[in-house]
Amino acid sequence: MRTATDAVAAMDDRLRVYRMMLEARRFEHYAYQMFLEGLVKGTSHLATGQEAIAAGFAAAMRPSDLTFCTYRGHIHTLLRGTPPGPLMAELLGRATGVCGGKGGSMHLTWAPAGAMGSYAIVGAHLPIAAGAAWAAMERGTGQVSVCFFGDGATNIGAFHEALNMAVVWNLPVVFVCENNQYMEYTPIGSVTAVPRPAADRASAYGLDSILVDGNDPDEMLGIARRSLGKARAGGGPSLIEALTYRHGGHSRADPGTYRPDEEVERWKARDPIPTYRGRLADAGVSEQQLSGIEDSVEAAMLIAIEEAKAAPAPSLDSISTDVWADGGSQWRN
Repeated sequence: MRTATDAVAAMDDRLRVYRMMLEARRFEHYAYQMFLEGLVKGTSHLATGQEAIAAGFAAAMRPSDLTFCTYRGHIHTLLRGTPPGPLMAELLGRATGVCGGKGGSMHLTWAPAGAMGSYAIVGAHLPIAAGAAWAAMERGTGQVSVCFFGDGATNIGAFHEALNMAVVWNLPVVFVCENNQYMEYTPIGSVTAVPRPAADRASAYGLDSILVDGNDPDEMLGIARRSLGKARAGGGPSLIEALTYRHGGHSRADPGTYRPDEEVERWKARDPIPTYRGRLADAGVSEQQLSGIEDSVEAAMLIAIEEAKAAPAPSLDSISTDVWADGGSQWRN
């Protein structure tokens, strides 16, 4: 039987998810703005519209759990607890960035928060996530690896290899397919033999077929808790397909004109942030409380942006550091 205390706790969790989605959206907004100013170095891939997936899992994970994500990984790295100033500084190629300015948008890592890397090679991180889960199981740490990947990765060999070994070894890992409908510029359905690229393949590995609304924060929080709990209790891996949509093109250079206008508008009408704001208001959250969350997120993000802009560029003598285990190349000579 649910008590008043349970209801308060549940609402606190929902408000935390709302705050996380706002943090993700504003981070991506300013990342794009600084690209327009010529400050972001290299390419970047925004996850605007996909925030409910990252927020639902980040809210459900323990601090010791591990996140592995794709090159569209700003928000996953941020929501695990990576400081936004150093995270944005990395996009700007600054010395205070989480990787010293040498990783950039596509290679974000912040181990103190369990953010174990963004991976530019499609599908490459699935076996790595499985390996980390195996290590956690061997050590008895109780950690769970959560591996996020796009729909295109389901047609990569590493996807099938990682799933197979995860089941064979009963690993504490959760695989989350962020199906945003397109693999770069190609509709996933035009190059895949099954309608649901992840969920329809789960049974081949003895897993349940799990298809969820990736734009519903409550649904994402619920499935995150269930799959994490299963893995932590020794129940083995899960494969989840979360249906979502990126509001922009594949990367910052892509206008996304290959997508039908009516499709884009239909998905934007299901934007998880305003939709969830309305749901929270209907549940009794006041306008003052919601606005307070929004204002505090905006203020914190503006501070982080100024911090990143003010940071220095890396020094030339740092170029050979963080390359070899001992920090330098001298031992090779």
